Amino acid sequence: MASASQPAKQSDRILDLRSILDALRQDGRITSADVEKISTSPRGKDEAAKHPLIYLADQELKDLKNADRILDIDALITWLSVYSSQPYYRIDPLKINASAVTKVMSYAFAQRHNILAVEVNAEYVVIASTQPFVNSWEQNLEHVLKRPIRRVVANPAEIHRYSVEFYSLSRSISGANVVNEGGSTSITNLEQMLELGAMKDPDANDQHIVNIVDWLLQYAFSQRASDIHIEPRRDMGNIRFRIDGMLHQVYELPVGVLTAVTSRIKILGRMNVAEKRRPQDGRVKTVTPEGQEVELRLSTMPTAFGEKLVMRIFDPDVLLRSFAELGLTDDEYARWKHMTTQPTGIVLVTGPTGSGKTTTLYSTLKKLAVPEVNLCTIEDPIEMVEPAFNQMQVQHNIDLDFAMGVRTLLRQDPDIIMVGEIRDLETAEMAIQAALTGHLVLSTLHTNDAPSAITRFLELGVPSYLLNATVLGVMAQRLVRTLCPKCKKATEVDEKAWQQLTSPWKVTPPAKMFRPVGCLDCRNTGYYGRLGLYEIMPITETVKEYIGENCDLGKLRMQAVKEGMRTLRISGAQKVGVGKTTIEEVMRVAPAFDKIN
Repeated sequence: MASASQPAKQSDRILDLRSILDALRQDGRITSADVEKISTSPRGKDEAAKHPLIYLADQELKDLKNADRILDIDALITWLSVYSSQPYYRIDPLKINASAVTKVMSYAFAQRHNILAVEVNAEYVVIASTQPFVNSWEQNLEHVLKRPIRRVVANPAEIHRYSVEFYSLSRSISGANVVNEGGSTSITNLEQMLELGAMKDPDANDQHIVNIVDWLLQYAFSQRASDIHIEPRRDMGNIRFRIDGMLHQVYELPVGVLTAVTSRIKILGRMNVAEKRRPQDGRVKTVTPEGQEVELRLSTMPTAFGEKLVMRIFDPDVLLRSFAELGLTDDEYARWKHMTTQPTGIVLVTGPTGSGKTTTLYSTLKKLAVPEVNLCTIEDPIEMVEPAFNQMQVQHNIDLDFAMGVRTLLRQDPDIIMVGEIRDLETAEMAIQAALTGHLVLSTLHTNDAPSAITRFLELGVPSYLLNATVLGVMAQRLVRTLCPKCKKATEVDEKAWQQLTSPWKVTPPAKMFRPVGCLDCRNTGYYGRLGLYEIMPITETVKEYIGENCDLGKLRMQAVKEGMRTLRISGAQKVGVGKTTIEEVMRVAPAFDKIN
């Protein structure tokens, strides 16, 4: 472990504000007037403490070699990379093994030299710095590591931020793991081994564990995670985040520490900490560093190596987003609004888990929940607590299921009822009864597309004449990753892929498409955020003619398309055409039909 630096070498050259300004002027990036103005401008104590590159970025100088750009921090680090002949390393915390990089050097050594290890392997160590011409620390560190060092330059703010985060987390994990030294954890799993003299697990209320949980939640919020997975394994536990629908490995924790972290979160969620053999549900409400309230839904599951915990993060801002922001076009929203503003009937939203059904329903209910309306829901579990609704949760331990919930709500003088999911005939019959007695019912189903919702009802045993009398329409949906607006590039249309996407319907391809590239903002994935694809099928009089006991799904779908329904893939093709996403993304999530009927 490196802890002290060698005396400065003659080769050391510190880049200060004046030297950077002179170098930028010589490279033709700024004017002499810019140099004079910044050099003579007084700087306050806070500004003087800033790294010169960050201070320069704050000045928003015009880049003479790129007329449409300013010299922001990214442009300045790119310039420094070329100037120093050292690669620009864009730090992605999800791709850095924080446990490994913090063992390279002490925190004091890293802070003293403003450096951070970002990659560690058997052959070499990659060190990011903000002073590419300061070399005095290299010899000492290479001697300790017994490996060569590869230098890169990085954003000074990121080096400072992640140094603090990584080393603080490392200290907390080391402190929490001290109680586990001398043997493996005593957690109960299917391969339990008796450890004589092994010490007990760390306590869930230990300050180190509290710090780890706080870091975990804040880290998830900053990375836009929708779910946090805490997974025990034989030797080490995994922490993974789901971001834009994809899981990313974040960290590995000793199993004993992972167990204490799970216990800590269970305490916060008011769950039974002692019960580890049965699945449990809970919820936590917290505040992000920006002051925004966020709800987390907790779910535990016993596995071979202990309790697996998943936290689903619900952003309350989704209820404030417009339907255009969610992905509905003007005509799709008009159809959806027409269905959901009827006084009676059933409106269904279908799609797999994680397709955005909850967001769509809550956003719709938020608009419908005016003071003159009694809006009640029965959910399993309550996804987000919303003061404008009267929400009831399914509780199987006291026989309060969806059907019983709807039966109860009908005695509560409701105007609008939301049923979390229709899973069986009894719930379907209660929903239909509610619609027949003058209520608007919104609910969800798990089907591949909108027409399949009709056949699912028929399979459950609902008579077709009741469907024709009550169902107003069905909306199927999926979520696709959207192209990062900062780095996407125009490309020629792939005719073959376009035909495959839009088959069997003939759709004119766009003039151009866009492809993912990858940048710092999108974590080099090329995608940033997600958008909905929607397939809306109103139940018109002509569509009802195809709903019978022997319903032909293909003919029903064809009739719906004739009346203006766009399939999920056609909806996706529209998003591809306007540069929102890619053909590959749409084909990944949306079902295909080999033939029309």
